[in-house]
Amino acid sequence: MNKKILRAAALSLALCLIFGAVAVPAYAAKKKRDRSEITIGIDPGHQSKADTSKEPDGPGSSTKKYKVTGGTSGKYSHLAEYKLTLQVAKKLKKELESRGYKVVMTRTKNDVNISNSKRAKKLNKKCDIAIRLHADGAASSTAHGASMQCSSKKNKYISKLYSRCNKLSQKVLDAYCKETGMKNRGIAYRDDLTGTNFSTIPVTLIEMGFMSNKSDDTYMAKPKNQTKMAKGIADGIDDYFGF
Repeated sequence: MNKKILRAAALSLALCLIFGAVAVPAYAAKKKRDRSEITIGIDPGHQSKADTSKEPDGPGSSTKKYKVTGGTSGKYSHLAEYKLTLQVAKKLKKELESRGYKVVMTRTKNDVNISNSKRAKKLNKKCDIAIRLHADGAASSTAHGASMQCSSKKNKYISKLYSRCNKLSQKVLDAYCKETGMKNRGIAYRDDLTGTNFSTIPVTLIEMGFMSNKSDDTYMAKPKNQTKMAKGIADGIDDYFGF
């Protein structure tokens, strides 16, 4: 092969590399995930009977807490928290699956005995994020609204997940309150939650409303409102992933 042919070949290769690089679309470098590639973990808080035997509140911790507490109940609706959380969880699962997500639940019935650490470990295995569903209670019936419980920057177990947990908490809370009209009580940062401390994926806990408040309690007990609650949480999850 003579020198002219070699020079022409080299020039052609150089042009291909230059213009080929320019022609590569931005999304080729970082493809956006599809919902079907994402698995959401849902933990309906509590169960029909509390388990007051104890477990560490975090991996290797010497501090022990009840494995599962009994939860609260509606002062006006008389609906147990463990029933409410499962009712909303089932609607949330349906809503998320209709959007294309995969879903794993820690329980699908009330008559179980699953500790908070076991719930976290189950979701860690297959899920990208975890949503823990709870409802609040207070001595005063005037307290109302929804809030999130998130690990802090100083959490010795999952501090590396703080920014993602915080983002998840904010997105879910804002979307939930927008959809339901619940008062936004903000985020509480806690490092003593067993189900959070054992998580290895971004996790947040939503207090969906006060079962000690007449307006919140009666709202949450209605199936049509539970559908809105589920939609609000799902909207927040969409916002977290950028859909």
